[in-house]
Order: sequence, then C-alpha cells, then structure tokens
Amino acid sequence: MTRRVYDNSRRAEQARLTRRDILAAARDLLVEHGPTSVTMRDVAARAGVSVETVYKAFRTKAALIKDVYDVTLAGDDEPIPMIDRPEIQAVFAASDPRDKVARYAFAARRIGERVGPLLARLLAAARGGDPALLRFRETIDQERMIGAGGIVRHLAATGGLRADVDPDRACDTVWTLISPEVYELFVTERGWSPEEYEQWLAQALTDALVAP
Repeated sequence: MTRRVYDNSRRAEQARLTRRDILAAARDLLVEHGPTSVTMRDVAARAGVSVETVYKAFRTKAALIKDVYDVTLAGDDEPIPMIDRPEIQAVFAASDPRDKVARYAFAARRIGERVGPLLARLLAAARGGDPALLRFRETIDQERMIGAGGIVRHLAATGGLRADVDPDRACDTVWTLISPEVYELFVTERGWSPEEYEQWLAQALTDALVAP
C-alpha cells in the first residue's frame, strides 16, 4: 500500500497571506488612529479574520506593532536582514567613499518614506509614556545604532573614514542624523521633499565622516 505524503505547502502559504493581511490592516489602523486607540479586535475586523487568528499569529499587541514596523521598514515580509537587502548592499559595492555615503543616504531616505507616517504615530505614543511603546523605542534605537556602526566600520575598513574622527563618536553622529525625528522635522514639519532630505543627509554624512 502506497503511503500518502502530506503536503502542507498550501496551508503554509495561506497562513502567510493571512499574516500579510493582518499586518497591512494593523499598519493602516496605526497610521490612521495611533497605537493607543487600536485594539486587536479592530485589526481583526479590518483584516477580515477572527480575533483568535490575530492572537495566534502575533500573541500580543506589542509583538504585532514590532512586526508591522519591521515589515514597513524593509518594504516586504521576506525574511531577509536589512544588511543583505539591495539598498544596503549597494553601499558596500561602491568603491568611492563619497559614493558609499550617498547610497547610504538614499537608503535612509527610502526607509524614511516607507516608515515615516507609522513611526511618527508610534513615537508620539511612546512620548506619552506607554510602557510597551517605550520598550519599542529602546529597541529601534538599538537597531539604528547597529546600522550606524555598520557603515562606520565599513568606511574604516575600506580607508574612507576620516583619520581625525573617533569611531564611537562617528557612530553617534550617524545614529543621530538618520533618526526618524530628523526626517520628520525636515520632511513633515519643514516641508522638504524626500529628495532634498537625501541630498542634505549625504552632504552632512560626507562632511562628518569621509576622509578628504
């Protein structure tokens, strides 16, 4: 008797599509209403699934918010680290340090465009003292420092970092310049275009980091 092989690929794909729908619904609601006003039931209703399905996929509202942020930051839900994505790989592929920094500024602008409206809502709620969002803020600050350290170490390893710049201070500088607050101040508050922000960031990073 031939043993039947169970293929769960269709079920796994359906689960991924459901997860994607939940993330999209949650992102829209968070941008529209802010995190303190959005419940898991709201997300379930917008996504067209049960509340139990939302909890099964994400366990907690804090976990859902972090996953929404991560997917929005990356631009998709593929399990690919940011460092391996084309925008960042293009930085490493450039030969001239000024070109590296310009490509890094382009990546930062693209990230700002994707995540800016969502992050503005989340950070506003964190400033209001929400404990879960304060922890979220700490996490993304740490993640941004990892990214800042990556470009500084790369410039140092390839001879592009200024000799008179302390690497730790350089990391602090990059961490600050690429912060969501800076993007929001220029683009949202002062009305700069994303392209103008990118040009400013490229020049600021070049002045601060790149060997003459």
